[in-house]
Amino acid sequence: MTNLIKVISYFSIFKYPLTADEIFYFSDRKDKDTVMEELKMLEEKGVIYESEGFYSEVKSDDLISRRLKGNKEAELIMPKAWKISKFISKFPYITSVSISGSLSKGYFEDKSDIDFFIITKKNRLWIARTFLILYKKIFLLNSNKYFCVNYFMSSGHLEIEEKNRFTATEIATLIPTYGKDIFHDFVNKNNWVYEYYPNFKLESENTKTISKNLISRSVEKILNKKLGNKLERFFMKITIKKWNDKFHHLSKEDFEVAFKSSENVSKHHPSNFQKKVLDLLNEKYENIEKKHYIKLTPENV
Repeated sequence: MTNLIKVISYFSIFKYPLTADEIFYFSDRKDKDTVMEELKMLEEKGVIYESEGFYSEVKSDDLISRRLKGNKEAELIMPKAWKISKFISKFPYITSVSISGSLSKGYFEDKSDIDFFIITKKNRLWIARTFLILYKKIFLLNSNKYFCVNYFMSSGHLEIEEKNRFTATEIATLIPTYGKDIFHDFVNKNNWVYEYYPNFKLESENTKTISKNLISRSVEKILNKKLGNKLERFFMKITIKKWNDKFHHLSKEDFEVAFKSSENVSKHHPSNFQKKVLDLLNEKYENIEKKHYIKLTPENV
């Protein structure tokens, strides 16, 4: 039962009640009947509540209404997200684009952004990132609303270093839109996700093939030589310096997680959302132990 509590507790941080099918998907159980039996036991103990087929830590029709409205908004915005994905895939050195964040979990609201997880060619991550950021700053006035490109990895090293429930959930809910083969390589390099979610299934049937236009191909041809190597180092150096100057108030440990930067990864998460979520989750575990005498192993932050 503790595994089901962890699943429900995690999504309750986002005020997102789950269906039994979703709980099964994110659980370590092998059949749904077992999940239903355990959910019934947890409900009888008052640990969780069920209403209209949704399970949560609290009984609230408002949460269900909020979720259903967000689900509908996600359906409406998804075609736009796919269109933007295609646009991103046209940029030089982009090899894979996936929808991430709340939209990848089927939820969208007014304050939501459309988040993208992007994989680039080896040794050209910072050039690819700079082109996209410049486009956002110049043409979108630096708005993240429909163009949030804050997580990049290169095909040179596809393994996520932070292995925890937060990163596992993000990987398990990614919607790969362009670049199927590279995305498959990414999932294979991160098969540790199955330790958290053994029912995780790679869904990439709808993933499109990337087709570069003449401009992108020409830029890559020019920058595949020494000039590109110099620009790659330059863009990486000035970006990291800018982040260090701007966010010097963060501890070294927090900075390295929120702004993880190397030749193979670029993460720009000023609020250090990962740490906040896992800290909140561990607090929930402590409260559940105090209230219901159920011991839950803390998450690795």
